[in-house]
Amino acid sequence: MNVTSATPAALGQELLEGLRRAGVGFRRFVRNPFADYQRWVESTGFDYPASMAILVDSMMCTVATVAFVQRVVAGYFPGVVAVVALMLICVTGPPCIILDFKPRPVLLATLTVAAAALFLTQPVPLDVAPLVLIIIAGEIAAITGPAVSVPVALVMFAELMFFESIGHIEGFTWFALGILFAWFTGQLLNYQRRYLYQERDYQDIRAQAAADEERRRIAREVHDVIAHSLSITLLHVTAARHALQTDRDVDEAIDALSDAERLGRQAMADIRRTVGLLGDRPATLAPEPDLDDIDELVSDFVRAGVTVDYRLEGDRSAVTAGVGLAMYRICQESLANVAKHAPGERARLRIQLHPKYIEVTVTNTLAAGATSRAGNGMGISGMRQRVAPLAGRLTAGPDDDGWRVFAHIPLTGTVPCGFTAADDHLQSLLQPLFRKTAQEGM
Repeated sequence: MNVTSATPAALGQELLEGLRRAGVGFRRFVRNPFADYQRWVESTGFDYPASMAILVDSMMCTVATVAFVQRVVAGYFPGVVAVVALMLICVTGPPCIILDFKPRPVLLATLTVAAAALFLTQPVPLDVAPLVLIIIAGEIAAITGPAVSVPVALVMFAELMFFESIGHIEGFTWFALGILFAWFTGQLLNYQRRYLYQERDYQDIRAQAAADEERRRIAREVHDVIAHSLSITLLHVTAARHALQTDRDVDEAIDALSDAERLGRQAMADIRRTVGLLGDRPATLAPEPDLDDIDELVSDFVRAGVTVDYRLEGDRSAVTAGVGLAMYRICQESLANVAKHAPGERARLRIQLHPKYIEVTVTNTLAAGATSRAGNGMGISGMRQRVAPLAGRLTAGPDDDGWRVFAHIPLTGTVPCGFTAADDHLQSLLQPLFRKTAQEGM
């Protein structure tokens, strides 16, 4: 067994080390008491301001000093009892900060109750010594739960009752009410602190849910851009290869490759803008595509060799930017799917702008013997996610001899804010915690 730590030399070294640390802490405290209090309060993890700790310690030392002076004036000096009581009270203040001693509620209550008992063994008129019990009852209630603060308060009541029974204090009722109100105030502060922790946890969950939703939104944007651009680019490249292989038409091949290059550059710019939302610097602000850009979108597919029968009916003025973007992305994804899964087939695009709603229908034929089945990508689910915040609906599936995508978007519905999906996700996370039905977000 190692007994070196029990030797007088080792004990002396530990004592010297402790004195050295105390000296360093004392010099640090003297240089900037408030900063030292701030550091100490932050290390406790109670999240109370340093000014509150300074106020409590100042009140404790002031009350103890006044109680000591009362006993000196009453003729108890030079008694040791009042001096010891004063030291017990003061040791709970700045010495704890200097020695970096974390608060222990039971020890704090024991020192205070003992100090009050020593003071009350020497009764004086208009004694202020019981006030230290009131202050410490509130402090303990503010940093601990009822399991500790209630027994401490009961011990204080018992102490007051004992000294009141032997005639050493006057105004027991007022002191007892003071302890009760101090405990109640401390509990309010404690509950507020716990609710603050809870709210911080909720904020973290909300932030994570919002970040997840934003990542999903950017993924949809990147998917739509890439799916559209690559589909048309490949069609142009295929047309150029076909022109060179069959009729050696260099001019036609150059035109097709020029269109492919233009679309590739446009896609790269769109991807940079979308992915730029993830970076620290703000991305270059550029207008999002809307209803007016669908004409150019259809022209790109037609130039790439896709046969598209396009018609738009109704008043465009009622279409907002958000609805226009959703319509553009639906048409973009649907036509890209036609180019990818049904090359050479005819597509039919109809947009009907009614006064209260919009209908977008994209159909295409399928070659004889071809099977129509839903893929496992993000296209259809991404389109549904686009119309869902707009209170719309989208269906996609086989229709007669081809494939049909249909979207219905109301114009009178309220478009929810961007955090709706994050709030819904937050409610699903918190539902098991509260064991009740989460209310659906707006």
